[in-house]
Amino acid sequence: MKILTINCGSSSVKFQFIDLEREEVLAKGVVEKIGEDISLITYKSKEYTKKKEPVQIDDHEEAILTILKSLMDKEHGPIHNKKEIDAVGHRLVHAGEYYSGSVIIDDHVVEIMRKCAALAPLHNPANILGIEAISKYLPGVPQCGVFDTAYHQTIPSRAYLYAIPYCFYTKHKIRRYGFHGTSHKYVSQIAAEYYNKNIKDLKIISCHIGNGSSITAIEGGKSIDTSMGFTPLEGLVMGTRSGDIDPAIPIYMMKELRMSVDEVNVTLNKKSGMIGLSTLSNDMRVIEDEILKKKNPDAIRAHEVYAYRIKKYIGSYTAAMNGLDILIFTGGVGENMPILRSLVCKDMDYLGIQLNETVNYQFVDGILELQNKDSKVKVLKIPTNEELMIAKETMKTLNK
Repeated sequence: MKILTINCGSSSVKFQFIDLEREEVLAKGVVEKIGEDISLITYKSKEYTKKKEPVQIDDHEEAILTILKSLMDKEHGPIHNKKEIDAVGHRLVHAGEYYSGSVIIDDHVVEIMRKCAALAPLHNPANILGIEAISKYLPGVPQCGVFDTAYHQTIPSRAYLYAIPYCFYTKHKIRRYGFHGTSHKYVSQIAAEYYNKNIKDLKIISCHIGNGSSITAIEGGKSIDTSMGFTPLEGLVMGTRSGDIDPAIPIYMMKELRMSVDEVNVTLNKKSGMIGLSTLSNDMRVIEDEILKKKNPDAIRAHEVYAYRIKKYIGSYTAAMNGLDILIFTGGVGENMPILRSLVCKDMDYLGIQLNETVNYQFVDGILELQNKDSKVKVLKIPTNEELMIAKETMKTLNK
């Protein structure tokens, strides 16, 4: 089965075209800066690479049409006809409490996504545009959705409820939902396979660290707690998001600093996190460079806050599970920033976490074991592959 995976962001569309029988990526890429004066497309197939070529893409529908044309390109496309696309799997963000697994997309699914749009205003509308574009250009091709929130529907009420009047949950469904579910599920399964263990016998903490970051406690193969909450703003310090703060701070910003609701929202989501703390950048590659080459105190300070928050969550989730077998680092930063992993795991001996610093600084593709010989906890760097997980879930759902 050949499956096209689509991930529509607010101004981008990422895609992979996967032959699932061989688990081979036939083509992949991204269309960026949709709707801006100059958009960019990156496309890579087996023998051809197009890097950030300037194009004019006005909307998501045009972006998906461009992707389909690239896949069927006479010289560089892996297919000759759109009939060779057996199914489309979408990365979808928010479905509230409605779905706990992958779904075949129909009118009801889209209706639910519209209802939950206020909970993911940057993602759900874009996801719907992607679904509608595929329906237009690939009529009759089955579409499946894999929701970020679905994996976390196993979280118990003691972890997902907030200590606010209960009617806010019963009437308005204000609760912890969690995100990055596809990534957490994928890397935890890979970790269990790597050690040839039954995932039901393992206690795992998965750290998905990128521009957006979250940590999930996984016990017996199920998510039992996660750092992102009602929205992706809660939890860790992120690239531009504040993560956990005193709930009174937004009130103070509005009352005392005379900021509007929109100004507070933009500040916490787009001007905080690493870019706010460091006053330098939200790009952790820049932060790392400033630390290692320039000993920049602003970068060092921000990095210490960043790592400390991760360390606190690891400690609390280990307590929640009464132990830890495997600690996973994944995501763009988690996979590629050894100074972060080193700082997070420093002085964690009491939990049985001891890093092999020599191995930690090795840059190799694929899975890398990071613990030393005396560590009671296994520490792994695992490259995430949400697209492959989406493709597998799509095939599984269709086979049902």
